[in-house]
Amino acid sequence: MDRLIMHVDMDAFFASVEQLDHEEYRGKPLIVGGMGNRGVVSTCSYEARRFGVHSAMPMAKAVKLCPQGIFIQGNYPRYSEVSQEIFDIFDRYSPLIEPLSIDEAFLDITGMERLMDTPRQYAMKLKQEIREKTGIIASVGIAPNKFLSKIASDLEKPDGLVVVDKDKVQEFLDPLPVRRIWGVGVKTAGELEQLRVKTVADLRQIEYEKLHSIVGDKAARHLFSLARGIDERPVAPRGRAKSIGNEVTFGDDLQTVEEALQVLLELSVKVGWRLRKAGFKAKTVQLKLRKHDFTTYTRQKQLFEPSNFDNDIYTAIKELFEALNITNGIRLLGVSTTGFGEMESLSLFHDEKKDRLYEAIDGINKRYGKLGVTRGSLMKKKN
Repeated sequence: MDRLIMHVDMDAFFASVEQLDHEEYRGKPLIVGGMGNRGVVSTCSYEARRFGVHSAMPMAKAVKLCPQGIFIQGNYPRYSEVSQEIFDIFDRYSPLIEPLSIDEAFLDITGMERLMDTPRQYAMKLKQEIREKTGIIASVGIAPNKFLSKIASDLEKPDGLVVVDKDKVQEFLDPLPVRRIWGVGVKTAGELEQLRVKTVADLRQIEYEKLHSIVGDKAARHLFSLARGIDERPVAPRGRAKSIGNEVTFGDDLQTVEEALQVLLELSVKVGWRLRKAGFKAKTVQLKLRKHDFTTYTRQKQLFEPSNFDNDIYTAIKELFEALNITNGIRLLGVSTTGFGEMESLSLFHDEKKDRLYEAIDGINKRYGKLGVTRGSLMKKKN
């Protein structure tokens, strides 16, 4: 049986929710993210993208590119609420759903032909239901595998719908820039440029041995398969989370310790909130750091006791970061937690005052729409 995979991605999700909820934001350049010179753009409206603003860009640069923009920190509990509505809709369209993030997922619709006139019609029905029930616009790609469907969903944004026929995979792939292939970043693209490889068709013409000599064995096998549209990965529904984390890739590398610590604080706050929302406490905290040359470091630390408190997470992450002694050229930062126990499992050292404190913080965040209220003692004084 031929596989049929759908990738569904909400268009400028955070900004779209804000424009849905606030009429005064509609049709205007809206930027959502961390406030201040050291904040990072989470997402932005398509009106803002016309000025060159994009996700993971330093907020200070976004302000320079789009000084007339509307800048907000965002209402993360509200985004989660809308996301849940969207995933409830997904459940009616496929029994196999793999969430990728709060606003996108793979749906395996293999063998469901009797439920649809055509795959395109099925996708249009899904898009229409999402829009009618949530007000959010989705882009959809349908193809024989995950790799192709994810590329397809991105090609005609916003409000896109692209179906890749199994007999036209190469025709679909060949004209695309090689940067469209997952895993081809600035460094790999530069290496391929030495071989005069600019499109997927160019890549497909390169002998494997030559490709291997340039990018190494693992990357060569990866690129060789994807350039031919080969991806056997199944759609893998997720049960109970094994880890909870957030990471961000920067358009411009971070060049100071202060910038990095500010981002790590924001990530720690988000992870703490997600842990409390899920009813989990984590035993282990992990830092992920990638440098400009793509060298990647992961370091982890066991907490004294399982915790979902922002300050416990940040204190451990700050210690791991400072031990690396990396002060500039930071391309990516991530904070994640593992080793979950239920919130009811209390130790002899449990601090009930902290529980009440964070209940109050979460209540404020939920009521006033700001995820980012945390202990003042965590905040480093800004110049």
